[in-house]
Amino acid sequence: MTETSFEQVSLEETNIGDVINGTIINVKEDEVILNIGSLEAEGIIRKHEMVSQYDYVVGETLQVKVISKHIEEGKIYVAHRKLLVEAGLKVLEEAYENQTVLTSKVNEITKGGLITYYERNRVFIPASLISDKYIKDFSSYQGKEVSYVISEFNVSGHRIIGDCKQVIIAEQEAKKQTALEKLSMGDRVEGRVKKITSFGAFVDLGGIDGLLHISEMSWGQLDDIKSIMKVGDQIKVLIKNIQGDKISLSLKFSEDDPWNTAKDKYAIGTNVDGKVARMTSYGAFIELEPGIDGLLHVSQISNEYVESPADKLSVGDEITAKVIDFDEIKHKISLSMKAV
Repeated sequence: MTETSFEQVSLEETNIGDVINGTIINVKEDEVILNIGSLEAEGIIRKHEMVSQYDYVVGETLQVKVISKHIEEGKIYVAHRKLLVEAGLKVLEEAYENQTVLTSKVNEITKGGLITYYERNRVFIPASLISDKYIKDFSSYQGKEVSYVISEFNVSGHRIIGDCKQVIIAEQEAKKQTALEKLSMGDRVEGRVKKITSFGAFVDLGGIDGLLHISEMSWGQLDDIKSIMKVGDQIKVLIKNIQGDKISLSLKFSEDDPWNTAKDKYAIGTNVDGKVARMTSYGAFIELEPGIDGLLHVSQISNEYVESPADKLSVGDEITAKVIDFDEIKHKISLSMKAV
């Protein structure tokens, strides 16, 4: 395809495929008529070669492509739409080679995906490439703008494939790295509860998720996570650890540690009330408050011989005992019912 200057050639020398300039002299419903200057010929754009929604105005100069000529009639038929489509294909080919992100509006929804037009060329986005997540019904995309890269470009096969999934994943990764750069161990940050599982909760920290394990949600034993939080809740968490892009979180802030005041409350010789939290073969662990347990050894349960803690106690029992040993460093408290 060549661009021809008609100041230098005649109508006979004009070739099919030449790109020329013409000035609009008349606009009709089914055709646009151009003055081709020194050729002393009319250039005609027929309806099927006109661009829909294009405002053709008398006096405007257009670049068009010669598709046929009739020398005896002094007319040539030219294409406006085809020229723009070909120019658009060149843009799409470059976008494919460079993996440039394109954005355009969804024109049509099919069972297999989305259809959009970029530079007047049809781009098909298969259902599997619309998002990084499975989408059963994508009718909501009608009329909305989507961003994508061209993952397949085959003009001869009339197949140009767009991929939104790549763009979404790349954006998420960039957002994750940005968020990660702002976080450090020991930081206290706001997050949104994104998902709750049996072992913990995933918290969105603004582009990257952190795991809040159930053991880090309370100083005491927690049996039901949903009793203290739900999906969508905004919570303040402590960045406990960062390994690569794995972030461990905690709700156990140091100033709330019950052991901070344990020395005064559980001094040796103090009588305390507690609840049997769990049993072992050698004794029972008594919850004195959330986060602080005391060990009631089997030998300290009764003045009588007790073979097994289960012979005298059950989980949930309320008891009164005396503190007979307190180790602040190891966080250990020994109790005795015998001594009460």
